[in-house]
Amino acid sequence: MNNRWKPSVTVAAIIERGGRYLLVEEHTPEGLRLNNPAGHLDPGESPAQGCSREVLEETTHAFEPTALVGLYLSRFQRAATGEDITYVRLAFCGDLGDAVPGRSLDIGIVRTVWMTPDEVRASAERHRSPLVLRCIEDHLRGQRFALDLIHTDPSVLALQPGGHP
Repeated sequence: MNNRWKPSVTVAAIIERGGRYLLVEEHTPEGLRLNNPAGHLDPGESPAQGCSREVLEETTHAFEPTALVGLYLSRFQRAATGEDITYVRLAFCGDLGDAVPGRSLDIGIVRTVWMTPDEVRASAERHRSPLVLRCIEDHLRGQRFALDLIHTDPSVLALQPGGHP
């Protein structure tokens, strides 16, 4: 029996404008939660591409990553089902563009909300994970890494949806 550990890879956007951070309010099995615009990395895309896609899906805005804020590892245990998931999160900051006409928020996303760092800190019990605040705190400290820190081999980009070449 193969019990190989397979963490879930996610990408997140840490978007600041005028001293406020863009979060999404979303339905989860644990109830209505706040999160950075974020989601799973899909086959055939680089982490930066995945982050741009997730921001578009969850906020309707174009997003261009300009730096890596950090690489994070967290574990989540769902009380109701006993599900045990480890996440590897790549968090990016960048430039938020305009809303794309005709787009609607992804299923499960209730709304977007701009919050000050103090408002984010005060709402910690509503965060989808502890990484929501940690990524913002790292961004506030000025933590940034060049995008070329992450190399995506061309073989990854050749994948089609479903993971097939």
